[in-house]
Amino acid sequence: MTSSTALLTDRYELTMLDAALADGTAQRECVFEVFARRLPLGRRYGVLAGTGRLLELIERFRFGDAELEWLREEKVVSDATLDWLADYRFTGTITGYREGEVYFPGSPVLSVEAPFGEGVLLETLVLSVLNFDSAVATAASRMVHAALGRPIAEMGSRRANEDAAVAATRAAYIAGFEASSNLEAGRRWGLPTMGTAAHAFTLLHESEEEAFRSQVAAMGTGTTLLVDTFDVEKGIETAIAVAGTGLGGIRLDSGDLPRLVAKARAQLDRLGATDTKITVTNDLDEFTIAALSASPVDAFGVGTSVVTGSGAPAAGMVYKLVAHKDDAGEWVSVAKKSDGKATVGGRKAPIRHLDAAGIATAEVVHVLTQRPPREEGRELLVTLMQDGEADASYLGHSGVAAARAHRAKAIEELPEEAFKLGADEPVLPTIYV
Repeated sequence: MTSSTALLTDRYELTMLDAALADGTAQRECVFEVFARRLPLGRRYGVLAGTGRLLELIERFRFGDAELEWLREEKVVSDATLDWLADYRFTGTITGYREGEVYFPGSPVLSVEAPFGEGVLLETLVLSVLNFDSAVATAASRMVHAALGRPIAEMGSRRANEDAAVAATRAAYIAGFEASSNLEAGRRWGLPTMGTAAHAFTLLHESEEEAFRSQVAAMGTGTTLLVDTFDVEKGIETAIAVAGTGLGGIRLDSGDLPRLVAKARAQLDRLGATDTKITVTNDLDEFTIAALSASPVDAFGVGTSVVTGSGAPAAGMVYKLVAHKDDAGEWVSVAKKSDGKATVGGRKAPIRHLDAAGIATAEVVHVLTQRPPREEGRELLVTLMQDGEADASYLGHSGVAAARAHRAKAIEELPEEAFKLGADEPVLPTIYV
């Protein structure tokens, strides 16, 4: 992990800055907005994740000697712009949805208010964080609901870039996963970690029994033994013979899971191991988890599917200029008119309408002219960063815990139709007024 995040960006962010400094528009106060035009794969809601991580990255968005020298050698911008970058730090204000909040197409999940030169430089960083983390969190949330209260562990580090794996673990935890195999995620974000042994450990030993005895000796009878290296039925028999009926759990990582799980549960019960749990970890996603809803599975482990967003590796968010001050100091709303990519200009105040039972009915986005509206509903925007200083409550271990708790509350507001796995329209309409 680099100390500076300033070059985690696209070249055109700096060339736009270079031109704006030259023509005098770089200091114009602007409002940039982040939203998704649509949800991926017909999903009915999204889960915002990455906000706390983003705030920390913005605080490290500084151009040191190494970054400036490389830009000079590559002739990316003028010398005058290099001098400006040497003193750069973000001094603006960022508002947005709380991390863990659910969102819909058009939801203004993040708003950056700053001079153009400061705000434009953050576009790539903002999108790279929110697009990936929100894609993972949205997929993970669907899996959590499909699991019907049974715990899910994230095990996808080997299926992602090493830095992305840590970010994915954090996003999955915010969305309701219970633990991860990734130790760096545990250290950096205060997440529970888990793990016992892989097939290699069994194959290392002269027999499955020898491997099980070694693991139990090291970890105690509460451990989980991987029983499908050779033959599942024999593996379970050996596991109970070694650890006794107090064995914590067995893990199945291959085969026809509904059939295997049913047979394994019946065998464990016959052997007297009625409290021994069954964990399954074989290429799971929200659909296979849902298919196992009637099976006696106690816990799930998900790898590839969660760290790749279960087929939607990016949330489709964009970062657009929606307002700026003119030469007279008056705010002017601006918007794209491009076919299929039109935007809505102006500052916005989103409010989630709820019925008498506390269930969400609509996402109402007020385009502001002067002051925020006063109406019933839940206001969605909070201040995340003021004058370049991040609100500490959204950072670090406590920020992750707060985001996880907020996601659980936000999910409770959604109507039951939100949790259908089949492709459908967003469960709430987004209404601009």
